[in-house]
Amino acid sequence: MLLTACGGGGDKPKANDKIAGADTGGATSAAPGPSATQSTGRPKIELPSDLTLTFEGSKTGDSIKDAVLADNAERMRAVDAAIAGTDSKGAALGYYNTGKALEAALTWVNQFKDTGSTLTGEARYYNRTVTLEGKTSASLTFCADESKGYSKDKKTNKINKTPVTKNSYVLYNTRLDKSSEGVWQTSQIISTRGAAQCQP
Repeated sequence: MLLTACGGGGDKPKANDKIAGADTGGATSAAPGPSATQSTGRPKIELPSDLTLTFEGSKTGDSIKDAVLADNAERMRAVDAAIAGTDSKGAALGYYNTGKALEAALTWVNQFKDTGSTLTGEARYYNRTVTLEGKTSASLTFCADESKGYSKDKKTNKINKTPVTKNSYVLYNTRLDKSSEGVWQTSQIISTRGAAQCQP
């Protein structure tokens, strides 16, 4: 099962993992961890050729909501790039995450590193809904279809294919806060596997 955001628990990443540290309360200051050294440009995020992320509904007609959606997409891609090793320094992680969301992302990336695993396959994000909460805060809910994504052993390239179940579909509830540089950083993220509103 492809777990494209962040999770935790157990010796190896599992299909039913919950997000580590993501179910805690309000926004906090940024945790120690990777940070972008670029102040004028965004980190370039590249994913391996065998990993594809698709984000539906990126254009709402509202420029602010579109910016929230775009930075959330980059956040999801940043986590996968750190796991896959295409962003080994995690520059984009610290750029698109802050607070508890950054802590959770770092924990999840480290779990893959500790188990010698990476990601392969496809993930699709849909039903993406933004609610603006003032000029610098927003909430975003969205679904993930992880039925065609898997973990892969880095040394053997063996793919851990798992059957498709209701838990292949995940509901995310996130909070984003606009940084002084104008980046919509994810500060909180909570996932619910098997949520009814995300089932096909």
